[in-house]
Amino acid sequence: MKFLKQFMLILLISFIGEGLRALLPLPIPASVYGLVILLVALLTGVIKVGQVKETASFLIEIMPVMFIPAAVGLLTAWDTLKPVCVPVLAITFITTVLVMAVTGRVTQWVIRRNRK
Repeated sequence: MKFLKQFMLILLISFIGEGLRALLPLPIPASVYGLVILLVALLTGVIKVGQVKETASFLIEIMPVMFIPAAVGLLTAWDTLKPVCVPVLAITFITTVLVMAVTGRVTQWVIRRNRK
C-alpha cells in the first residue's frame, strides 16, 4: 500500500505538470514542470523524502528498461537515420566531452570555494 500511495503522489505531480504545460504557452515539456514542482515541494518540505523514496528508487532502477522501446524505434527508422549517423555521433561525442569538462570545472570551483 505504501508503494501505491507514493506512486500516486508522483503521478499527481506529473499530472499537475501536464496541466501547467497546457496552460502556459512555453515550449517546456510537462515532465520538466513535474520535476521542478517535485523539487520545490521537496526543498520546501511540503513533501518529505520518505513520502516518495521507495517508489522513486524503484522507478530509477527500472529506468533502463524504459529506453528499450525508444531504441527499437530507432532501429526501425534506420533508413532515415543512416545519412545523419556520422554527424549525430560526432555531436554526441563532442557534447559529452564538453559536459564532462564543464561539470569537472564547476565541481573544482565549488570545492575550492567551500575550502575558503
